[in-house]
Amino acid sequence: FISAAEKLHVTQTTVTARIHNLEGQLGCKLFVRNRSGASLTSNGVRFVEHATKMVQSWELAKRDLPLPQGVQNVLNIGSEVSLWSPLVLQWLNALNITESEVAIRTEIGERQSLMEQLENGVLDIILVHQPEYWPGVQVEQLLEEKLIHVSSVEISEPYVYVDWGEDFRRQHDVALPELASSNLTISLGPLALHYILTNGGSGYFRTRVVEHHIKAGLLKHNEHFPEFTFPVYVLYKQENKIRYASQLNALYKSSKIQSPWLQ
Repeated sequence: FISAAEKLHVTQTTVTARIHNLEGQLGCKLFVRNRSGASLTSNGVRFVEHATKMVQSWELAKRDLPLPQGVQNVLNIGSEVSLWSPLVLQWLNALNITESEVAIRTEIGERQSLMEQLENGVLDIILVHQPEYWPGVQVEQLLEEKLIHVSSVEISEPYVYVDWGEDFRRQHDVALPELASSNLTISLGPLALHYILTNGGSGYFRTRVVEHHIKAGLLKHNEHFPEFTFPVYVLYKQENKIRYASQLNALYKSSKIQSPWLQ
């Protein structure tokens, strides 16, 4: 309550009154106060989810309104960090040509955050590698991709465990139990790749990203290791399929452009 009062520049009494008013409207207690401070009740914990959605909706409204002059609509797109280059960049280039009356908001972030923002209506279309399947959400495969084992031509050790997500970890540890534990684990593919190119070692990476390093003679593909599928998916609300048809069409067309994947 003290922290809330300081952030809102009001007294603690005012904060307490507002909380009591909110609890009265909801018909339940949200906080328990004692000498050590205040803690959420079970109802309070549940309310946090709804409060977060309300805050996100308000922030979205402030961001989207008023519309820029000449703009008829707003498209909010999201992507995982590993997909901005070249997928998102090529998509934005296409939208710049075909959707001049649409304002584009782009969010680059983690998969779980993107999924939640899609569910809450903060984002309209997202690109991810490992989607979650929810009622009302359309999941379409945009590109085939796979993770292959490569190593530095000069120094092939140590093995760097690149964490590509829960699905990869499960499949990897079953197929390669001897590599399930590594002295170096990195959860960001570009960082792991730069590390191996600089210091040597081996690990799993997307084919589109490492193919030019293989052609340049910096890395070699170890074909005796298992490969793991790692497609790219586009997700959006099923109710918006017609509304965003032209933007989705631009995405599919731009994804076919042959450009180097630098990340």
